[in-house]
Amino acid sequence: MNDLTKGPVTRHLLQLAAFIALTSIFQTLFFLVDLYFVGQLGKEAIAGVGLAGNIMMVVLALSQALGVGATTLIAHAAGRKDQPRAELLFNQSLVLSSLVGLGFGVSAFALRHAYASGLAADAATAEQGAKYLAWFVPAMALQFGLVAMGSALRAFGDVKVPTAIQVGTLFTNIILAPVLIAGWGTGRPLGVTGAALATFIAISGGTVAFVLYFRRAASPVRFRREHWRPQPRLWREMLVIGLPAGGEFAMMAVYVAVVYGIIQTFGAAAQAGFGIGVRVMQSMFLPGMAIGFATAPVVGQNFGARQNDRVRQTYYSALSLSALVMFLLSLLCHIAPHAMVRVFSTDEAVVRFGVEYLRIISWNFVATGVVFASSSTLQGMGNTLPSLAASALRLLTFALPATLMSRRPGFQMRHVWYLSVASVAAQAVLAVALVHREFRRKLA
Repeated sequence: MNDLTKGPVTRHLLQLAAFIALTSIFQTLFFLVDLYFVGQLGKEAIAGVGLAGNIMMVVLALSQALGVGATTLIAHAAGRKDQPRAELLFNQSLVLSSLVGLGFGVSAFALRHAYASGLAADAATAEQGAKYLAWFVPAMALQFGLVAMGSALRAFGDVKVPTAIQVGTLFTNIILAPVLIAGWGTGRPLGVTGAALATFIAISGGTVAFVLYFRRAASPVRFRREHWRPQPRLWREMLVIGLPAGGEFAMMAVYVAVVYGIIQTFGAAAQAGFGIGVRVMQSMFLPGMAIGFATAPVVGQNFGARQNDRVRQTYYSALSLSALVMFLLSLLCHIAPHAMVRVFSTDEAVVRFGVEYLRIISWNFVATGVVFASSSTLQGMGNTLPSLAASALRLLTFALPATLMSRRPGFQMRHVWYLSVASVAAQAVLAVALVHREFRRKLA
């Protein structure tokens, strides 16, 4: 266990974020390598794989609902040095996550064809999307167990070996992508099916490695069969904290669905350009997310230990670091957007659409960094409802206005991107205000 209640909080943030960022670098490489080889298959393949982005947002919403509550409560127990409760919470979160993952996998697999047909611009795109989901959905179902195990280790500030496991998982995916997608060395290209299969194999290997790590005698928490009997009271404690956090990602899934619904009439090239732009943007968000993920356990342990000044210091340090990193990344989107998009497609219509998206949407990067730091601080303090309220404001100021705007004569997709920038700015302002309100309530 890493005791985060002692020593400079900025140092703790940087150490934790550095390991998480290492994972983020490989995550970025995976996104880009995967997208590069899928991009060689044509705009329908890019657009079809892009449809899975919304499925991923649903997985993030559900896994956050499960993982955030576990991280917060385990971190509070760690701050109080209450090892038995931390171990009980870990095992209960693992049981709950596994059950939810199984339910998600069965439901999403059964509905994959209907989902792809409902959002695709044409039949070819729908076919590619359904092929990808056939292996991508099982891969996402495995993520639930990984989230439960990773959440416990993050609560203890234990990130070194888990980071190595995650890097190994992503490295495996990067190696398998050209082999399975393009048929390198095998002569049997599998196309988009290969992209999803590579993800499934890599995540399966990561799951096995995490299980072995927790079976060590030195593990901060262990698997205990006697703790596997469902305890609804503990599930409720975790979900009270986790559901609002999951609700934030669910709203992001609604956001993506609204965009896909609007962009559908612009054709496969527009969907492909948006798919590339979103993948690039998600990759660029990873450093800011790393700082956010590091913030929650530092705040959580210090909040559990009642070291209120350190809670405040952690927030302001995370806010500064995240805003700076996201500002630098937004500059990159203005300097070299063509280079970033053209790597994945040479179709001029796709490139034009992706470049316009990145140039406009990058104006909300700093605000997004502020949201990451604020949301993670609220998670660490055990109250995620304020973050949900800020996300609800973003959705309310985006979804209905964007839908109405799309029906007006002369409508262009850039109008939606500008509206998105304004909605994220409003979310950031409210998030900061709500953090300070929480400080006044709980850190007096």
